[in-house]
Amino acid sequence: MLRIAVLILVLANAGYYAWSQGMLRGMGWGPAIQSEPQRLQQQIEPQKMLVKPVPPATLTTEAAASPAPSASLAASVAASSPASTGTPPASAASSTAPASSPVAAAPASAPQRTVCLQAGSFDEHQAQALRAAAQSTLSGADWKLESTSVAGRWMVYMGKLADDEAVARKRSELRALQIDYDRPGPSFEPGLSLGRFSTEEAAQRALTQLTSKGVRTARVVVERKEATTYMFKLPAVDDALRARLGGMKSALGGKALQGCS
Repeated sequence: MLRIAVLILVLANAGYYAWSQGMLRGMGWGPAIQSEPQRLQQQIEPQKMLVKPVPPATLTTEAAASPAPSASLAASVAASSPASTGTPPASAASSTAPASSPVAAAPASAPQRTVCLQAGSFDEHQAQALRAAAQSTLSGADWKLESTSVAGRWMVYMGKLADDEAVARKRSELRALQIDYDRPGPSFEPGLSLGRFSTEEAAQRALTQLTSKGVRTARVVVERKEATTYMFKLPAVDDALRARLGGMKSALGGKALQGCS
């Protein structure tokens, strides 16, 4: 059975080869011929087809006109503009001239890097000296003084005491009464703080409560007066402005310029 299949395959291949090579054309079998004689026979009246040479003048004119389509377009717009809008030809030509003539843009310079610096805080007296120095050294747009209101603070205070031994005795008494205490700050040493308050009324109420617990020598004092502080700020410091800041050192009072927060 396998031999019969192989024989059929060989005969089929031989038949296809004979058909593709035109060996069976005499029997009416064969592929369609697509050679030049057959294509020429399919042409319709080929004798009427003529190839006309292009005159050299036409080639020169087309070559000169093809690189500038925008110029011909501008000319046609300029020619039609006076008839439709009443614009004089000269103005129409001038209005189209910028479109046809490229303008080279100047390269933009890179912006100079600036930083914000500030120093502070300053009291009213220091701010006056700083303001005078800035007005004589810098321009008005280079600097500003920003004010901040600082609320007053009151303290229930025991002191000033005689010495450290007196402070130690007072601490022992307060511990026995189970009353908290703290150091009052350098300007109130030697002594003890029994509480700090944002209003004088609150401090007086606390003193009344402490008195009821056995405290006898405490009093209410102003720990910090209500005041206004100032921050010296330079919003945009570049290299040129930084070079002029040397004249501000004495007015800054030793306070360094730092980055803005």
